[in-house]
Amino acid sequence: MFEFTEHTHKRYNPLTGEWILVSPHRTKRPWQGQTEEIAKDNMPEYDPNCYLCPGNSRSGGENNPEYKETFSFVNDFSALVTDIPEGDINDEDLLVAKSEKGFCKVICFSPRHDLTIAKMSRPEVKTIVDLWINEWNEISKNKEINYIQIFENRGAMMGCSNPHPHGQIWANQTIPDIPAKESAMQKKYMDEKCSCLLCDYVKKEIALNERIVAQNDSFVMLVPFWAVWPYETMILPKRHMSTIDQMSEKEKEDLASIMIINGIKFDNLFKTSFPYSMGIHQKPVNEESDKEWHFHFHYYPPLLRSATVKKFMVGYEMMANPQRDITAEQSANILKQLPDIHYTKNN
Repeated sequence: MFEFTEHTHKRYNPLTGEWILVSPHRTKRPWQGQTEEIAKDNMPEYDPNCYLCPGNSRSGGENNPEYKETFSFVNDFSALVTDIPEGDINDEDLLVAKSEKGFCKVICFSPRHDLTIAKMSRPEVKTIVDLWINEWNEISKNKEINYIQIFENRGAMMGCSNPHPHGQIWANQTIPDIPAKESAMQKKYMDEKCSCLLCDYVKKEIALNERIVAQNDSFVMLVPFWAVWPYETMILPKRHMSTIDQMSEKEKEDLASIMIINGIKFDNLFKTSFPYSMGIHQKPVNEESDKEWHFHFHYYPPLLRSATVKKFMVGYEMMANPQRDITAEQSANILKQLPDIHYTKNN
């Protein structure tokens, strides 16, 4: 009899319409590699050489204010810019290009250089949530912008060039590929079933309780059934909301709480400041219909067996489709069993 916890199989991602190959027989336990610890971070609360610390000069020459909570500014070296001419190229549908306007902002989470979300208090993380919402509301007024991507790259392993706690917002003229896929798949589900895809998914996961890592009154943290990365997680609101500005004050506090738990679980796994890329997916802006969209967080961490052994997309995964050995159920159980107190507080 087929068992997806034992036998090779493919899992379907209803948000993107893509598949992942799962091979649980290849490793029953994820702890077969090295489990060495790496050097602990010993960063100061303030770094005079950091271009994100309060009062310091940035790369573009501007000086940061002496901010006390959060701080945002237009990226001095934005990947998207507003002052470019409209244009396109199409050479027999083979060489196709089109101009793309937009802008990028940097979001400083805290004036303290040595913090991460996992080490912040709930009120401190709620100020980040409030800033995201303020930025979302302000950027949404720009009729040339159709998608707002909020994200965080945590750790040098994920290409983060500065350890100061911060994230980014990229505002696009057009809808990027992955949110566009999610938008189309959520609409398809809504049209076919007259129901929200992620509302139904959250209810299913709570009922099964096989991949839930943590939850509170408003949000659930889980390893998605179709997870690609070893310890990939999602945070989803239990109530149907299309955008982050629809949260109540209680829901903002609950979101802050579960973001901290997610960060602590990650750090406690290999007793290191866990690297990841996090992104918030929500409905495109300046569109009338939003009933199919259910906003959510994706966390993609690269660590596989220890603080120094990484997951790479190579070979079959680059040429065919993603594959994993440890199942979503196994990684969810491992994360769930970890304490909710940060490992550094046990010393």
